[in-house]
Amino acid sequence: LGTPPNSAIHKYMNAKKVPQLFVATGATKWNDPKHFPWTMGWQPNYQSETQIYAKYIMKMMPNAKIAVLYQNDDYGKDYLKGLTDGLGAKGKSMIVMEESYETSEPTIDNHIVKLKSTGADVFINITTPKFAAQAIKKIAEIDWKPTHFLNNVSASVGSVIKPAGYENSQDIVSAAYLKDASDPSWNDDPGMKEFYAFMKKDFPEGNVLDGGTVVGYGAARTLVEVLTKCGDNLTRANIMKQAASLKDFKPGVLLPGIAINTSPTDFAPISQLQLIRFKGEKWERFGDIISADVGG
Repeated sequence: LGTPPNSAIHKYMNAKKVPQLFVATGATKWNDPKHFPWTMGWQPNYQSETQIYAKYIMKMMPNAKIAVLYQNDDYGKDYLKGLTDGLGAKGKSMIVMEESYETSEPTIDNHIVKLKSTGADVFINITTPKFAAQAIKKIAEIDWKPTHFLNNVSASVGSVIKPAGYENSQDIVSAAYLKDASDPSWNDDPGMKEFYAFMKKDFPEGNVLDGGTVVGYGAARTLVEVLTKCGDNLTRANIMKQAASLKDFKPGVLLPGIAINTSPTDFAPISQLQLIRFKGEKWERFGDIISADVGG
């Protein structure tokens, strides 16, 4: 899990020709079959996500003043690059402050206060769950009311929104590719019924509401599909070959209209997202499924 641990073994895995499949991070670099043919991500990449936010801001809030908080590592910088690329030449001047934080910091409260002082009316929140919950709480505490974009990494109701407080989280915008296990509207959905049954039987102590559980299940279902397609030819080379030839595979937990597709030149299994807005105690989808084309 995470960009730094996978980056640490990235070259080693490829030198030793070990399939490093469905890496749990959205860094763009996992989609580089030419230089790293043994590594493949799973979730939509970070640059795709912030490019989609940028498109939305340019269309709906062309005069926005944007403040950005990002984690000072590959993960945070990837998201930031997607945002600046998406805003383009004109849009870059819309960013009034880019503020980074270190994961070793106990709290990011001082960064939030600093960003509010810029007078920004749009806040791009590129943080991991612990810091995302802190940011949501602090924004409410200091009565800052920007349009708040929260990266998908921290959009989990169970691990971020609920601890931060539903009342503090209203109208936050994010992007989704997975069904939200906390949303009762999926209760009769065949794919989610399989997920709930799996959790009850095989992982009863797990938190069904945690987005991470849904990701893990979706990645595991994808791996089962790859191994099934391998048949009895379970060589490393064939495992990578099958992983790179998935066509419209739906592991049951992806939103309607989103499917997994890979090819020998495209190691980004999921490249579609839908914008969501937090209302009441759940995320509501709005707009169309948006495809982002960001290469490795």
